[in-house]
Amino acid sequence: MMKNTLVLGASLNPSRYSNLAINRLVNHGHPVEAIGLKKGVVSGVAILTEKEPFEDIDTVTLYLNPKRQVEYYDYIISLKPKRVIFNPGTENPEFYTLLKKHNIESEVACTLVLLGTNQY
Repeated sequence: MMKNTLVLGASLNPSRYSNLAINRLVNHGHPVEAIGLKKGVVSGVAILTEKEPFEDIDTVTLYLNPKRQVEYYDYIISLKPKRVIFNPGTENPEFYTLLKKHNIESEVACTLVLLGTNQY
């Protein structure tokens, strides 16, 4: 099943994990949206710099440290995703609690590993 995914903290730098995640998500056939600090394109996916009101986002995968996540709390909740993946370095217990209150699953995992092991 293909899962509409928002990569938050997307980077144009090919050595960054968020960039690798966009590439692998696209290669696995998942529709991808991306928000980062700089506009650009990775694997045909436009990286935007504004909080767009995307529809039907199943998964938000985070590549922002906990301090940078705070400004996105309300935005992510407004998208009503089924789950938020906290990649290594993004763990945030405060946000887990907030997501749970809105019936959004939080998963501490690595998107690349989930894709590589067919657990995405």
